[in-house]
Amino acid sequence: MEENNFSYAGFWKRFIAHVIDQIILSIINTVLFIPLFLVLIGAGVFSMEGWEEFGTTTVALQEHSDEFYFAFFSIFIIAIIFFAALLIILQWLYYALMESSIRQATLGKLALGIKVVDYSGNRISFGKATGRYFGKIISGLIFYIGFIMAGFTDRKQALHDMLAGCLVINA
Repeated sequence: MEENNFSYAGFWKRFIAHVIDQIILSIINTVLFIPLFLVLIGAGVFSMEGWEEFGTTTVALQEHSDEFYFAFFSIFIIAIIFFAALLIILQWLYYALMESSIRQATLGKLALGIKVVDYSGNRISFGKATGRYFGKIISGLIFYIGFIMAGFTDRKQALHDMLAGCLVINA
């Protein structure tokens, strides 16, 4: 491995970039997922078998409340699983596509003037960016020690950077 004279992005710069990215993703998630969630729940409730039989009176609702709540809870759990999967896919694509793009950075990293490179300083591939994204799960599972490592390693690498063979440098 050749040694380059990179200016490595420190822990706090990377942390703030991550916070910016999470704010952006939260806004996107809210705009996309709340309407989809309401449509999915509404469609699920109104498509339940026998919905018309529940009626609108309190007595009719009380007679069928157990079935109604079970069906609603089931639909709700399915919706949560569906949206959790969509969230993972959205975040993966956001990070992997942006970090493997010509800019080599997410919007948060761009705002702070940092980018992701391989050990030679070249742009990383989509596959390497994907490995880096899913490596963050490992970094987080061990009490975030994988992320904290970026503050203590010589090249300011977090565990997921090491796993993917990447560096985060000042642009």
